[in-house]
This record gives sequence, structure tokens and C-alpha cells, in this order.
Amino acid sequence: MARYTGPSYKKARHVGFSISETGKELARRPYGPGQHGQDRKGKLSDYGTQLKEKQKVRFLYGVNERQFKKTFNEAAKMSGIQGTNFLRLLESRLDNLVFRIGFASTRRGARQLVNHGHVTVNGKKVDIPSYRVKPGDVISIKEDHKNLKVVADALAKVSKRVDFITYDEGKMEATYVRLPERNELNADIDEALIVEFYNK
Repeated sequence: MARYTGPSYKKARHVGFSISETGKELARRPYGPGQHGQDRKGKLSDYGTQLKEKQKVRFLYGVNERQFKKTFNEAAKMSGIQGTNFLRLLESRLDNLVFRIGFASTRRGARQLVNHGHVTVNGKKVDIPSYRVKPGDVISIKEDHKNLKVVADALAKVSKRVDFITYDEGKMEATYVRLPERNELNADIDEALIVEFYNK
């Protein structure tokens, strides 16, 4: 299945979850999209609930189905809780961290910045959005691209950053200091349902 590139508000309303993590998508119309969006009140089956949770997380991180399952399988081989490991791997994607730093105001925008070669990791250009960043790695905008208006506009909107990233404003670079704790990630995600979905 290819990555979804349509309206994010429609997908957010479909799964009843803010993909931007701002809540804006559901503020005015907190029901499904389409003509019958308000009429769909049937109870979901266990499978439907698990599928919906999987889609929530997949749309949140902007990952296609193949990458999503591959990451899930990697998490299964790690020690610790599989669901938490899975979210940590998704958080460690370069496009996600570019968004978390504030170089882009959406994950989709962050993916574009990376694709277009504006981002470096430890001083080297990386143009693969799914690149796995390791704790201690330094993420920055390329030296000759630091005056990009889209980056400046996004940084101006940042009010707070996550604790597992440190940011040097003078150098316009951030360090991924450690893997996130589960309580630092989205509380509206029930990763156990995703584990159940794939382990049937």
C-alpha cells in the first residue's frame, strides 16, 4: 500500500485522532468525514478497534504499510516491551525528529526537507526520511540552507520541545540525546492493540 498523500484532516477525522497532535483537525467536526460521518455510530469489533489503532499510528508518522510492518518486526527482536520499542523506533526516524526539533511544522513538511537534501546528520547530508537516528547523533540544516524561509517560519512557531532532544539555537542544530520514555509519547495511542493486531 502506498503512503497516503491526500488531505490529512480527512484521515484524522476518519480515525478520530489528531494526526498533527494539535487537535485542530477534530476541533470543529469531531466525527467521520463524508455525508454520513455523523451517522456512523456502530460498535467496532475487536479486529476493527485494533486496525483503527494501527492506522492512527501509521498516519501519525506518515509511514507506508510495508515500512510499518518492518519496523514492528524489528521491535519484536529488541529486549523490553515490544509496543514501547515500536514507538521508539518510529520516533527515531529522521523525518520525525526534524519535525520534533521544529525545522518543519508538520511531519509531511519534515519529510520534504529531508528528501530535498536540506538536512544533515553528524555533518553529512542524509536525504532518506526513514533513516534511523541514534542517540548522540546531531541533526542540523545544511550550512548554506540555514536561511530557508520555511525553516525560519517553522522555528518561530516552536514553544516547547521534547526532553529527549536538546537544541542549540546559535548553531541551529539539535542532538538526539536518548530514546524517549513511553510517558513522553502520545498518551492517546494504545500500542498493545497494534501488537494484538499483528500477533493474531
